[in-house]
Amino acid sequence: MTATNRIWTVPNVISFVRLLGVPLFLYLLLGPHHDVAAVVVLALGGTTDWVDGYVARRMNSVSRLGELLDPFADRLYILATLFGFTVREVIPWWLTAALVLREAVLGVVLMVLRRHGYGPPPVHYVGKTGTFLLLGAFPVLLLAVAAPATQDIAGPIGWGLAWWALGLYWAAAVLYIAQARALLRADRAASAREAVAG
Repeated sequence: MTATNRIWTVPNVISFVRLLGVPLFLYLLLGPHHDVAAVVVLALGGTTDWVDGYVARRMNSVSRLGELLDPFADRLYILATLFGFTVREVIPWWLTAALVLREAVLGVVLMVLRRHGYGPPPVHYVGKTGTFLLLGAFPVLLLAVAAPATQDIAGPIGWGLAWWALGLYWAAAVLYIAQARALLRADRAASAREAVAG
């Protein structure tokens, strides 16, 4: 499916709405501590992550903006949630550190690729699955705090999803690093052949 240059597609509008949910979620979580409402906003943000991609494929409306906007919205949701959850002590600092470190590693990889004229590598299903699980874990973990009666069930489910997501997140990072190394190695080989031919 070829990506177009269109901006106002249905999937892109869904992604824009998802972005608007980020400050609302942080306000509910850190301001008045309306945790149940924050759970709802977070769950909707995670659900629409799947919806925008599904709609893009079904309506044949994949766009270049959407290919950038969707992962950006995912990362913004994840970083905002990690910040809010760490401040509220919903999750421990080490989980936040492990996930932020992964984002920092990928940021360095992207900068190296850009220096050599490459764009970001295509999104891998392992990373997409990790993101999906993480966006599923967050509202469940918050639910365990917001409704203590659910803690015995929501807590283990949320932490199971979080651990699984963390593993897949780092596995995807390893795959992206391997892709970047292969591109740079091919680039060096091509440059060497050109030097010999010249």
